[in-house]
Amino acid sequence: MENMIINFDRVSKRYGLTSALKNVSFQIPSGGIIGLVGSNGSGKSTLLKLMAGLLKGSSGEIVVCGEAVNRLIAKKVAFLAEVDSLYDFYTVKETITFSTKVFPDFDEQKAYQIVDALEVELHKKIGTLSKGNRARVKIAIALSRNVPLLIMDEPLSGLDPLVREDIIKMIAKYVEMENQTLIISTHEVTEIEPLLDHVLLVQSGEIVLSERVEDLREKRGQSVLDAMKEVLR
Repeated sequence: MENMIINFDRVSKRYGLTSALKNVSFQIPSGGIIGLVGSNGSGKSTLLKLMAGLLKGSSGEIVVCGEAVNRLIAKKVAFLAEVDSLYDFYTVKETITFSTKVFPDFDEQKAYQIVDALEVELHKKIGTLSKGNRARVKIAIALSRNVPLLIMDEPLSGLDPLVREDIIKMIAKYVEMENQTLIISTHEVTEIEPLLDHVLLVQSGEIVLSERVEDLREKRGQSVLDAMKEVLR
């Protein structure tokens, strides 16, 4: 039987009178890269925050890494938010050192390897970096966490093509497929599709597609973008 790293069972989330998620049920197998796609306001960020234990559902059950989700699940999850949380007054090197103190699972050597591969200078202060290099540092920090589950909320958003290409290359190289699962939400479906093993499509707070990407290609003759267009027609 396939091991599931995430299990949502009839989960709903409301903000006041607004329903962000509606009785959602799905499972995600361990290992590989899962794409979470959908339009703005569809419920993607809410789903990711529920997985990471940053939000509490209004109803239903969420199990991640074999445990009912609560704040403590953060020890097993690396969450890369769309909003930048780096400290401007630290250098890149100091940011890596700081991360070793905050995250017991942080692989300092791996972080230096990724930053070096991305050609970001260690002595530069975060506040002086371009938007693209800030994004590169954020990705390096996230990929250096030795946790079972990595979650990235729109890591490619607003970046130029060269930066997006760099980030996609680092994800492909440094996510340890045998020991880690990456869930990535994105609008850049065509660029990220070659990496994806599974896709979840969210629309109006509901999961309208959950499919292995290989099955989409072989059984339906569709790309992820084709499937999205068909479902949302």
